[in-house]
Order: sequence, then structure tokens, then C-alpha cells
Amino acid sequence: MADYIASIDQGTTSTRCMLFNVKGEVVGSHQLEHAQIYPQPGWVEHNPNEIWARTQDVIVEAMRNAGARAEDVAAIGVTNQRETTIVWDKTTGKIFYNAIVWQDTRTDKIIQELGQEGGQSRFQTQVGLPLATYFSGPKIKWILDNVDGVREAAQAGRAIFGNMDTWLIWNLTGGVEGGVHVTDVTNASRTMLMDLKTLQWDEAICRVMGIPLQMLPEICPSSRIYGYTRPDGPFGGIIPVAGDLGDQQAATVGQACFDVGEAKNTYGTGCFMILNTGHEIVLSKNGLLTTVCYQFKEEKPVYALEGSIAITGALVQWLRDNLKMISSAPEIEDLAKTVDDNGGMYLVPAFSGLFAPYWRSDARGVIVGLTRYVNRGHFARAVLEATAFQTREVLEAMKADSNVDLLVLKVDGGMVQNDLLMQIQADVLQVPVIRPKVAETTALGAAYAAGYAVDFWKDLNEMRSNWKKDKVWTPKLLSPLHTEKFKEWKKAVTRTFDWVD
Repeated sequence: MADYIASIDQGTTSTRCMLFNVKGEVVGSHQLEHAQIYPQPGWVEHNPNEIWARTQDVIVEAMRNAGARAEDVAAIGVTNQRETTIVWDKTTGKIFYNAIVWQDTRTDKIIQELGQEGGQSRFQTQVGLPLATYFSGPKIKWILDNVDGVREAAQAGRAIFGNMDTWLIWNLTGGVEGGVHVTDVTNASRTMLMDLKTLQWDEAICRVMGIPLQMLPEICPSSRIYGYTRPDGPFGGIIPVAGDLGDQQAATVGQACFDVGEAKNTYGTGCFMILNTGHEIVLSKNGLLTTVCYQFKEEKPVYALEGSIAITGALVQWLRDNLKMISSAPEIEDLAKTVDDNGGMYLVPAFSGLFAPYWRSDARGVIVGLTRYVNRGHFARAVLEATAFQTREVLEAMKADSNVDLLVLKVDGGMVQNDLLMQIQADVLQVPVIRPKVAETTALGAAYAAGYAVDFWKDLNEMRSNWKKDKVWTPKLLSPLHTEKFKEWKKAVTRTFDWVD
């Protein structure tokens, strides 16, 4: 009997492999970072070959850490940074261009052109998304229009597109030797090319963007056997690849948010809050995304509202790497604790525009309210508060769209180890904030999807019963963070608008 499920979590800054047992506990893991490539302002790329190499390394090490062989692994799940776009040659396996990362804003002109007819919500009814540089469709168009030979290769059926999930599954299942070219409904729902109702590629939108349909992967449920690994691959045996979820949807599954009205917020490079809306497609009037939450086997899809915030954890990295105010990310908590408040300064990190609920690609970051009184501690505190305030803006939009009052917020991601941030978050929202025992909910969610496909877990209740709370932060009543400080934050946000012409 295979005792484990393997999960590959391919994120924006690193790739990890984790092995889970039936209780949802981690029995082995390994993680490696990869290079961030910034060819010019606003452009962000990754090297897909480097990421595939790192993926193989972390698989081998995680298996070794767990003392596991291929026969001990019942199935493999994949979860990934969404929207990041790769186009490669299926006959040679060579990439035509680096992966264009979700944060990249080079497609701004394409977005403006598409918006001339129908505005920002041109395709929203079909795909649930506003026109924004964030999504894959315009990134594919940019590669087709700007990289020599790609359009011809696409028309000839050689150039194929995938997000990171598709790239990894294709390589895991054999690559040029019969690798399967698939994606799941959650990743497809972030391309701006999939119809939310039919869960198929929208031919009319693909035509408008000039994207040949034969480039696109087959859209599958999030939980199903897609193919099998090769004996000569990093797992060293034949194992079904059976789960695929975009990272934020995976975290929602890992947090066992299976009921309508349950929500989680993941604090990573950016922040991503997802609210389960059940089988109903709720189109947002308040700047949120409508997305697929998951689809298990051949069951009906579950939808969600999502608020995506571009820069939160990345702001801590910026404080560390660019401003050299701290030498490691965890230091920010101690630095922020040296002061009682933000000293009147606000930092709005619109480094690549603003995501939800504003969707302003013309915005750029600002620091306001500076006086001679402000010191490094206030900077650190303002960084943490920026994360909490942005989360509240998204939560208020969710409430307006769904008429659901959030009773608690389940949290996960790297930043939730910061106790001060979690307390600030509870104070800003005035709802309890709960951290689960297994913080790696993204990897766990992909494991659940894969395990469910092969009956490692029989039903949602088995997964639900694995969820255990680790710590709860209760809000301080009448906190100024909830009232006047939030009002000042909103004022600071308006100062970021109209910076880029």
C-alpha cells in the first residue's frame, strides 16, 4: 500500500516538493529558489528550464528526506504560480522565450487596445476577469507578436502554451516522448481565454487575441489522472499525476474551505483572498475576480470570488534587498515592534500598478506622511500595515459582491509566522484571524486533489477532519487601525493614481 501523496508546489520565488501522509502531515520536503529576471522596468521573467531542473532536484531530495521509494507514492499533485506564461516547441522541448511572470506589465499596450472596444470589462461576463496585464492571454499574444518564428510554429502545431502546471506535467509525463499537454479548470480560468460556464476555451476571445486554439492545453478537472511519470524520471518509477490546482485555489482546498461563504487569505509574494461561492458564478461589481475554485473528478465545478493584491511579502523583500533596512525577512517583526504605530507614514506598494479592487496599471508606489519623526521602525510597521489594509479593501469588496459577512479569516503562507502582522490584521478587520497547524496549505491542497483522484482520501470530510487550528488572534476593540488609520490609508492610495501616462 502506497502511504504518501507527493505534491509539487511551483511558486513565484521557489519550488518545493512535499510528501504527505493520510493525516495531511508533512513527512518529507525540500525547497529551492530560482532566479528572478528583470530585463527592464515592469518586466519580470523566469527561466522554465531552470525551474524544471530545480523541480527534479527537490523531488529527489524530498523523497530521500521521507525515506520513500516510487512505490510508496500513490499519486502526485501539482500546484503553481498562476498566469505565468510559457510557449515551447513540443517536438524539441525548447522554449521560445523565458516565462513571462504574472507580475509582468509589458502587455499594458495590448490591454489598452483590447479595452478600446467594451472597456475593462469587455470579456468579464464570459471569463470573470477584467482586462489586466496579470492574465495569460495577452502574454501569449505578446510572445506570438514579438518573438520571431513563434506564430509560424504555432500555426504548424509545434508551438504550445502552458502555465507552470502544464510545463511541469508535460515534462513529468515524458516531455517530447509523449508528455501530456493538459491544464486544469482553475489555471485555465486565469488565462482570460476560458468560458466559466462551459469550462472550455472561448473561440471568439482567442480569435480577437490572435491565439491559435491548437496551442492551448486540454482543460481537465483539478482531480483526475492526467498521465504517469517515467521510470527514468526524478521519482524513479511510474506514478499517476492526478492533481492540478493554481496555487491560491490549492490553498483554499488545503484550508478545507469547501462550504459556501468560507474564505482564506494567503500571504506570500502577493496576497490572495478567496471566498467560496459554491456552484454559483458571482460576477463582481467591486473589482474582484470570478474564478473556478476547484472541480473534483467529474463533479460540478465550485466557483469563487478572489481579491488579488500584487505586492505584500515582496514588500518585505524590497525592504531587505533594495533598502537594506533588514538582513532577513523575519527581522521585520522585531523592527516594527520598536514603535507603537506607523508615525503617520503610509507606504502604498503599487510597484506594478494596483490589483484588486482598483485595477490601475497607471499607479506606482508612494510613501506619504513623512516627517523628521519617522524612523526605520515606522517603515517596518508601515510595510506590515500595507498588507493588512490592502486585505481589508478586498474583504469589503467581497462583502459588497456576496452579501456574506466574514466571521473568521483562515490564513496561510510565509508571512503568517509574523505574529505582529496577524494581530494588526485582526485589528484592521475586526474579525478573528486563524492560522492552521499545517501552514503549507498550498502543497496540501494539491496533494488532496491528487489523493482524491486515486481514493487515497475518500471524501471531503476526510480532508476536513485533517484541518487543525494552531493559533487565533482576536481583534482589539475600538482599534484606531480599524477606523482613522484605515481612512488615512485610503487617502494615501489615491496618491498613487495617474503616475504612468
